[in-house]
Amino acid sequence: MDYRQFIEKNARKQLKPKLAEMGDLAEMCEENNKIDPSFYSKYDVKRGLRDADGHGVLTGLTRISAVNAYKEEGGERVPIDGKLLYRGINVYDLVDGFVGGKYHGFEETAYLLLFDRLPSADELTDFTTLLSDNRVLPINFVRDVIMKAPSSDIMNSVARCILTLYSYDARANDTSIENVLRQCIYLISVFPLLTAYAYRAYYHYIEGHGLFIHNPSSKLGTAGNILRLMRSDKSFTETEEMILDLMLVLHAEHGGGNNSTFTTHVVTSTGTDTYSAIAASLCSLKGPKHGGANIKVKEMFEDMEANIRDVRDEDEICAYLKRILNREAFDGSGLIYGVGHAVYSISDPRAVLLKRYVEKLCVEKHREDELTLYKNVDKIATELLNGRPNQTKPVSVNVDFYSGFIYDMLGIPKEMYTPLFATSRVVGWSAHRIEELINTGKIIRPAYMNVGDVRKFVPIGERKRASNKD
Repeated sequence: MDYRQFIEKNARKQLKPKLAEMGDLAEMCEENNKIDPSFYSKYDVKRGLRDADGHGVLTGLTRISAVNAYKEEGGERVPIDGKLLYRGINVYDLVDGFVGGKYHGFEETAYLLLFDRLPSADELTDFTTLLSDNRVLPINFVRDVIMKAPSSDIMNSVARCILTLYSYDARANDTSIENVLRQCIYLISVFPLLTAYAYRAYYHYIEGHGLFIHNPSSKLGTAGNILRLMRSDKSFTETEEMILDLMLVLHAEHGGGNNSTFTTHVVTSTGTDTYSAIAASLCSLKGPKHGGANIKVKEMFEDMEANIRDVRDEDEICAYLKRILNREAFDGSGLIYGVGHAVYSISDPRAVLLKRYVEKLCVEKHREDELTLYKNVDKIATELLNGRPNQTKPVSVNVDFYSGFIYDMLGIPKEMYTPLFATSRVVGWSAHRIEELINTGKIIRPAYMNVGDVRKFVPIGERKRASNKD
């Protein structure tokens, strides 16, 4: 019996008792928890913390980043090309700087987001060394924590690892800025190890393949080490490292309102420890409506390639996309994944940058035909959606549109897409945790209105069964 069969067998043993009763209980639970949809408008509830027009409710202030998609003109909000500013610096300029200068962009971005200033050459070298020096896990941690409890979901494995690291920290509960900064830098450093080793454990014990564990190299930056840890031969090209470094930069931060970063603020406001706050943010990011979206994009394109004869035939592509919108193709959701964003309208700067640099990798990997398909879908899908009569704002492709394609070309499996997002976003979470600790000091507690009925207590002997089923 292999490890996967062992897990499935024992899981069935654990879940089998009383499973037959769940149907009736679930039905009762669902029915008794429904709220009249009209109440939300009646009481002006900001569902999803958004106004009726979809704009986010202002719940806090930040200096870390800005996401701009509109300008005020004549008292109205007018859509503009999207802007993403890290500490006031346009992400286009940041990317042009490190790509042109041929140095590690992720480390520079982490420094900028944490300390609100660009590092000098010496400061960047020192900070990169600091991250490298901290890129080590406790003795036997890989064997005792990661390898002994492999999971088919890498995000769950990493969350468990982060919470376990609390036990190794003599100052785990110290929320002084100096100590929290130390903890955050450590987590930024070891995230590549946690994700890569968790995947290797899954790949070996659950999927039944070979096992290798590489140590990180002090000569490499974060992107290079991720590729080294994920590959059996530890090798990669300069182009591969450059574009993964770019991916890490573009996923590092995206304002305080996105779900996982808001989670960071909410949990931090309770006064809890860094490990708990980051684990909570990680669990938020795991959701398919947040960090897991690029997987759906990749699966949609795989289905498209299987059903379209000529990726250059725009009419055939358009017909397929119309079938998706009519819920007749792919997953029946009616959604073209990777197109549209909660904030951006005319363009998502992250998608623009990925589109700019992806071609070099496609040439290296001999996958130009697939890029042609992506570009055609980019063009046709946005035209279709923007041409709908009920479309209230312009839409464009978002960062998820190209990111799954890039990960695939880098040989990174789907199970690692969201963990790599987290490996980058832990920088933004860290910056927001520190900002919350410094500036707020008040627990975040929004209001919920009770719309349930007031009822009398019924003695147990007078109560009737909810169902007549035995």
